[in-house]
Amino acid sequence: HNNISREFKAIYKMPAKTKRVKVKRVAPAPLKTAKPTPKKTVNVLIEKRPKNFGIGADVQPKRDLSRFVRWPKYIRLQRQKRILQDRLKVPPSINQFSQTLDQQTAIQLFKLMHKYRPETKAEKKLRLNAVAEKKAAGKEDASGKKPVVLKYGINHITGLVESKKAQLVVIAHDVDPIEVVVWLPALCRKMGVPYCIVKGKARLGKLVHKKTATAVAFTSVKPEDKHSLEKIAEAVKTNYNDRVDEIRRHWGGGIMGNKSQARDAKIEKAKQKELRV
Repeated sequence: HNNISREFKAIYKMPAKTKRVKVKRVAPAPLKTAKPTPKKTVNVLIEKRPKNFGIGADVQPKRDLSRFVRWPKYIRLQRQKRILQDRLKVPPSINQFSQTLDQQTAIQLFKLMHKYRPETKAEKKLRLNAVAEKKAAGKEDASGKKPVVLKYGINHITGLVESKKAQLVVIAHDVDPIEVVVWLPALCRKMGVPYCIVKGKARLGKLVHKKTATAVAFTSVKPEDKHSLEKIAEAVKTNYNDRVDEIRRHWGGGIMGNKSQARDAKIEKAKQKELRV
């Protein structure tokens, strides 16, 4: 019996007892005491009423809906015209009207033109009344000279250019239809008359007390302004009259939209990649 118990003990040995090591626990950190946040003083009389922009609830806020507006036909036409002028190729004779006078020279020119504005209807009436009164009194009218003013009206200006009486011709860039003035720069060059293209038929119209004016011209100026007119005419001549060959060659338009440009760039990039391979 003892032998059996020995064999049994030899086969099934009990595992050795392991000593448990006591780990010292560190005391937990004291809880952080949060600083008391000062409470906002709420006015009990004012009640919070948040809006609900769901369907059938509050009125929707104001948004920029200009993209969805059905614009009047004249606005759509002028926008489409602007885009077409960018996209299509514009011949040089029409494209020259996009090359307007630089700002500094234009300021000087308009200052000079402002001095020679023609009289208004009211001023003319007063002048004629004064002349009539003098005539009735038997006095001779000394003011027999023509006043020195700007000339306007396309037919009048054409006559002045053909007879070489015009010293400087100022043409508007946005005349519609353009055929009214498209030939005028060529006529001015042929007759040797300095001409320039400025922004705004309305600006020219304001000078001569009209809504718009296609072109205005100087025939003569006072002696004190002669130097400034010569200076402007010289600058204008170099920018327009003497650049005839460059103007004749320079086409306008041909600028595609962003999407078309991106598509062409993508195709070009693919071509370049194929060439590298």
